[in-house]
Amino acid sequence: MNIDKCVKVCLVMTTLTFAACLSACGTGNQPVVVTAAPDLEPEEKTAGPDIASMSPDGPLFPDLTGVDEGEPIPEYLRIGVEHPIVAALQERLMELGFMDNDEPTEYYGEVTATAVKHFQRQNGLTEDGIVGQDTLMAILSPDAKYYAVSKGVKGDDIQRIQSRLYELGYLATADQVTGYFGDSTEQAVLKLQKMNGLKEDGKVGRQTMNLLYSEEIKPNMLEYGEKSEVVLACQERLRELGYMTSEPDGTYGNDTTIAVRRFQSRNDLVVDGYLGPSTRIALESADAVPNGLSLGDEDETVKKVQELLVKYGYLVAGNATGYYGEITENAVKSFQRQNGLTADGMVGVQTMTKLTGDNVRRAPSRSASSGSSSGSSSGRGSSGSSSGGSSSGSSSGGSSGGGSVISDSSGVSRLLSVARSKIGCPYVWGAKGPNSFDCSGFVYWCLNNAGVKQSYLTSSGWRSVGKYQKITNFNDLRAGDIVVVSGHVGICSGSGTVIDASSSHGRVVERSLSSWWRNNFICGWRIFG
Repeated sequence: MNIDKCVKVCLVMTTLTFAACLSACGTGNQPVVVTAAPDLEPEEKTAGPDIASMSPDGPLFPDLTGVDEGEPIPEYLRIGVEHPIVAALQERLMELGFMDNDEPTEYYGEVTATAVKHFQRQNGLTEDGIVGQDTLMAILSPDAKYYAVSKGVKGDDIQRIQSRLYELGYLATADQVTGYFGDSTEQAVLKLQKMNGLKEDGKVGRQTMNLLYSEEIKPNMLEYGEKSEVVLACQERLRELGYMTSEPDGTYGNDTTIAVRRFQSRNDLVVDGYLGPSTRIALESADAVPNGLSLGDEDETVKKVQELLVKYGYLVAGNATGYYGEITENAVKSFQRQNGLTADGMVGVQTMTKLTGDNVRRAPSRSASSGSSSGSSSGRGSSGSSSGGSSSGSSSGGSSGGGSVISDSSGVSRLLSVARSKIGCPYVWGAKGPNSFDCSGFVYWCLNNAGVKQSYLTSSGWRSVGKYQKITNFNDLRAGDIVVVSGHVGICSGSGTVIDASSSHGRVVERSLSSWWRNNFICGWRIFG
């Protein structure tokens, strides 16, 4: 086998075997010239023994069946090119951390070009987003280094990193989010690494980048256990907006954490329960979305409200399950009528303020009986197990642990209609719509616009959302399910297809649930029964 043909075979292999394959080509550590060679003569193609499939004890070369030897590798890969080599290129860029994880494609789009530019920047190559021989071999080299940035680097990726550092409280002010990795960013990274037990080098590499969106990260901000005037001011604002279910006392306890998470959920923030800069700015804004609980909600805030209704005799203790069904709705209406409020059955700012205040009128002696589980069609009994639910959607935060499913026969078609309406919209990292998305932003936008109250979660957050029915077998997925794979998330659309915001395609697409999805499958979540 000549060198060109050998390298072409290596390039369509998984990167885990690329090093061994390249070595077997006889290239050693020498650069390989990849040319657009003409097709081999027939006798060259058939000469020699058959090449066996790879095995632990077998030869290094794979079976060549299915490899298209007649399609030469273009001299340059740039935006608009379609070729099998692009899939190998994307797979390697994802493995090295320069692209978000996704099923590789043969299309070279804007997202791929941006990832290539970041690789070129890191490796001292011309930063043009065009893959020539030098860039291609550098990316596919077994010695290629994982994505890493440090002081002096400038780019849109730096701006994203800085935004997250600001959200976590490591950058003090919003004007430090500039896209340039300067002294303040380096100090912020060093502090993050110190507080989280990482090597303190001031660089954002594999471990630091993975940590930035991990649930295990320790933020530099107001958090559980802290007591201060700042906490008190935030609690008072949370109460004003209807989120606090207890008296503000300046101590960051469990009630404050629940209130903050609920506020973040309703205000399109990362739901982490910490009072970081972004959350505090949103909290102080005149545009802050007030709290509102209604039929179908399910989280810790609902349970706190139910406990208050129990305290004042409007609900029996067994129905304080954390699920807002018809039993709770009727109890709220009774509370509202008794306390001079509009009896709409929803817990808004006025109802929450009254419920958490000092001058509360208790239920008449028989009102609590209306909160019994007998004869109710609330969708949940006192045990909290699911037997249906509200057609208006699911909870906006928290986890029931029971795996609830929204009983709504039209829900699946509504969700898929919303999702398909955005096919072709561009993929933009961190975008939550309405005209551009990343994978998790797309799922978030589609669910909420289909009537499902769902807080924003990253793809890693979708691994343990908990409140829907969990699907653990890939073959059990069906239309309307959320499918979670390693580093990516999408919406199953039926007949073995999925709709997702794809980084490799550079846009929202509907495509096959291929072996890539199966091989990377983590779980699914059934939203609709």
